[in-house]
Amino acid sequence: MRTTVADVMTTDVTAVNHKASFRTVADLLISKAVSGVPVLDDDNHVLGVVSEADLLAKEEFKELYYDDAYRPPLRARIRHAMGSEGTGSYKALGETAGELMTASAHVTTPDSPVVAAARLMDRYGVKRLPVVDADGRLVGIVSRRDLLKVFLRADEEIRALVLAGIPTSAMWTDPKGLDIEVTEGVVTLNGIVSRHTEAIAAVRMAESIDGVVAVHDELTWKHDDVIEVPMWGGA
Repeated sequence: MRTTVADVMTTDVTAVNHKASFRTVADLLISKAVSGVPVLDDDNHVLGVVSEADLLAKEEFKELYYDDAYRPPLRARIRHAMGSEGTGSYKALGETAGELMTASAHVTTPDSPVVAAARLMDRYGVKRLPVVDADGRLVGIVSRRDLLKVFLRADEEIRALVLAGIPTSAMWTDPKGLDIEVTEGVVTLNGIVSRHTEAIAAVRMAESIDGVVAVHDELTWKHDDVIEVPMWGGA
């Protein structure tokens, strides 16, 4: 029931070929109002990402597209300052997207859980991830905003997902007998199930749904089939 990147990604991706000129990349970032785009080889493989921070290594970026009052985002200023020695001086000489980009882009795949993508963004401090297929070719892009939508699901949608996740198989004596309430993402499970293990499974299933903030377990059961394993100690 976990949402995957394929469920939320954008397939209409703004990207550039590695041979694209500095001016082409700069025009694209400004016209599309984005802070970075994937850089592709001639076969659509992702080589890296070129960002506003990368272009700041060239002073003409500021001169061409911003006035003297322009202050780039803090993250861009930090990256520019950290790259002012070594790679920064190299990028100042770069003329194409391939020369200006940050290589080894962090990417994700369509079948990756959105939680994993969110952790990857947080770990590397990026706002978006190119999505690639098994051959490394670009198939989409996923942003922080895309991921946030999953965790801001409406209560009724969450309730429907919880209800749909309850099997009508023998595991449940009477699924319709469960009372499911959702308030601000907090799920409360009420009702009587046949076995204690069924109650545990219901809680775990609800907790696995993206967008659920917490689960309040108020279930009761007719038979306690949870086996207590004795703890043995000795001197």
